[in-house]
Amino acid sequence: MPIQSDAFAALRYRDFSIVTINQFCLTLAILIQEIIVAYSLYKITKDPLTLGLIGLAEAIPFIALSLWGGYFADRFNKQTIMKICLFFCIPMPLILWMLFHQYGLEKISVTQLSLGIYAVIFCLGTIRGFYGPSATSLKPFLIPRELYTNGATWTTIGWQSGVIIGPMLGGFMLAFLGRETSLFSVVGLLTVCFILLNFLEKRTFPKIGTDNVLRSLGDGFRFIWKTKIVLWSISLDLVSVLFGGVIALLPIFAEDILKVGPEGLGYLRAAPSIGALLTMIALTRFPPTHHAWRNMLLAVAGFGVFTLLFAFSNSMWLSLFALTMTGACDSISVVIRQTILQIYPPENMRGRVAAVNGMFVSSSNELGAFESGLAAKYMGTIMATVFGGCVTLCVVGLSWVKTKDLFKVDINKASKPE
Repeated sequence: MPIQSDAFAALRYRDFSIVTINQFCLTLAILIQEIIVAYSLYKITKDPLTLGLIGLAEAIPFIALSLWGGYFADRFNKQTIMKICLFFCIPMPLILWMLFHQYGLEKISVTQLSLGIYAVIFCLGTIRGFYGPSATSLKPFLIPRELYTNGATWTTIGWQSGVIIGPMLGGFMLAFLGRETSLFSVVGLLTVCFILLNFLEKRTFPKIGTDNVLRSLGDGFRFIWKTKIVLWSISLDLVSVLFGGVIALLPIFAEDILKVGPEGLGYLRAAPSIGALLTMIALTRFPPTHHAWRNMLLAVAGFGVFTLLFAFSNSMWLSLFALTMTGACDSISVVIRQTILQIYPPENMRGRVAAVNGMFVSSSNELGAFESGLAAKYMGTIMATVFGGCVTLCVVGLSWVKTKDLFKVDINKASKPE
């Protein structure tokens, strides 16, 4: 069977499979913890802004340190950096458990509880600032260049599988097992992630020089600025997630609008990833990289349309459908963007380019959570969601006008070494 027609081609490489399983377990842990913290804190405070501040607490250190994370990823061993980061992640759920436990005993106030939670999330954002660039820039070294699209698809499948199962597990565990058991399970999953990384083969990576650190930090920005398809793919995703995402507001929809409780929140949080996973399975056979830029714009437009549908829905089933379709649309743009980011950057610059991408795209989830919480507080939850969907559609229209030359770019040919 030709390698291009093998849907499981990337998974046949041992280390790539280990990293994909690691990403699944890590995503599972993060999402279980997110459901527990967000729902518990909103139920205690009833303030949408507390949900936004959770995102802001993670985004600030992540943005501040991502460039340094990219520099370290290109300068030192990526696998070692990932192990160190996971080692420091493992105790964090235990600290969260202690904070909620102390609040339950009335030994700390709501303000002290909130500040303690924000401090833990801040620490996790700091760790993520170093872990993210290393993890992202490691993957292209695990598989041949011709499998980058297939690898990006499986990477996203692993992530989306965790995003499906994590929220549902988190919601049910919170409802039936309580916070303590749920947070202890997060510790176990993080420990599994740490163990998995120790099974990777030792390898060396191309390194950058150390003569000018500040110039090295700026190389990622300069590369992205002069590479139009990379610049616009990052910008498009950044704005759509920053304004169009509704994930941070789901506890409010679950508790006050749809009135479905923590179990319903688990379903709502998992719905986008169910759509994404089903789409990803199809994309292993039908990659979206033919007419890539057209497909990306259409996918982001679909994301905006279904966000608007979710905003106006009063039915749990219609809400689940709308969220499922946002995930399906988002998954197409993610695969295209990940493929672009693996193809275009030079090998010794992948960490820094991944760091810049993380600053603007990955952190847009947290900044988007803050924007959503702030907008919900002053505009109302439904109007904040409508506003996000409209902004997304406007950005797609602007991108369509400004990037017509990118419709002719064939990234499949760009992936072949010259």
